[in-house]
Amino acid sequence: MKIGSFEFNLRELSGSMGDMGTLFPLAVGYFAVCGLNPAGLLVMMGMANIATGLIYRLPIPIEPMKVLAVVAIAQKWTPSMVYASGIAMGAVWLLFAATGVMSWVAKFTPRAVIRGIQVSLGVLLAKEALKMLSTYWLLGLIALVVVLLLRTNRYAPGALVVIVMGIAIMVFRGDLQGLKIFEMQLPTLTSFAPKQIWETLLLAGFAQIPLTATNAVIATSALITEYWPDRHVSERKLSLNMGLMNIVFPFFGGMPLCHGAGGLAGQYYFGARTGGANIIEGIIEIFLGIFLASSIAFIFASFPMAIVGAMMFLVGIEMVKFARDITIKTELFPVLVVLAISMWKNMAFGFLAGMAIYYLMEFWRRRGSDAGSAEAGIDA
Repeated sequence: MKIGSFEFNLRELSGSMGDMGTLFPLAVGYFAVCGLNPAGLLVMMGMANIATGLIYRLPIPIEPMKVLAVVAIAQKWTPSMVYASGIAMGAVWLLFAATGVMSWVAKFTPRAVIRGIQVSLGVLLAKEALKMLSTYWLLGLIALVVVLLLRTNRYAPGALVVIVMGIAIMVFRGDLQGLKIFEMQLPTLTSFAPKQIWETLLLAGFAQIPLTATNAVIATSALITEYWPDRHVSERKLSLNMGLMNIVFPFFGGMPLCHGAGGLAGQYYFGARTGGANIIEGIIEIFLGIFLASSIAFIFASFPMAIVGAMMFLVGIEMVKFARDITIKTELFPVLVVLAISMWKNMAFGFLAGMAIYYLMEFWRRRGSDAGSAEAGIDA
């Protein structure tokens, strides 16, 4: 079905599942370790997806902020600390949107560094996917084959088929027995201590900012332009999105949210082409949050991770493919530097190292060119 520039079909539904690999494990950690209310987390995420889909009419992913999530789960943050960290991120990204700082950074970010970030993200996704595949190699390989064979099938898209496979396995193992269905829960108002805003910034917020800048803003904006050349979404708009989401949703139980190039590549790879994918995903998340909140942590934790790993692995490979257009002579080395430092430290350090190497190479190239021109003038 097509409504204006939105499409609602199996392909869009399949695409809406493309970034589930990051949601499942982090959401489970937030529920089980930090004690977040599943109703608030999922309903707020669903609302963010629907709003983004309606505004941009494109499949722009909504994802957890990964550094914050990992630190919060590892250090067993209280719910109020998670909400405070979201408010902190909201303020930061609203400031960046107001000043246009990300547009300025993107202006001076060369293609080689963007490709390096995309390749690094692809390798990191594939690395994480292999860990998930190792939980059940045979199932993972079957899922890989199914997705590759049916990825573009109109009537049985690969992503949907393997999701159904995963649910069938859960039913067969008895994981869904005693499932509490339709016990309605709604998000509740939350609170936090003002001092926790600064506390969470020190613990993880400042580390999250450069990762979000590179992956969720610069790389995502560049990838949108790759997929839809006539539908550019600026770095400033993406910053504003994240600022508004994170300044509002934590008051209703939402976790810190961002965009992500990996999530966008996943959505596109599995079929998403319009904002209909975001709307479909948002409706699913709101339904799960309201009617399955009491069981959703167990459902997410029980879903076969090998299937998620298979999907994530293919997305990782897709991200690496963007390096096909680099110029070997001038761009390959910066790309490799970004990749090496990202794998050693993180993508923020990789970005900085890539920028330094690229502009250093440009300086020496121009210096050599100027010297050559001067010698030619003397000879003349």
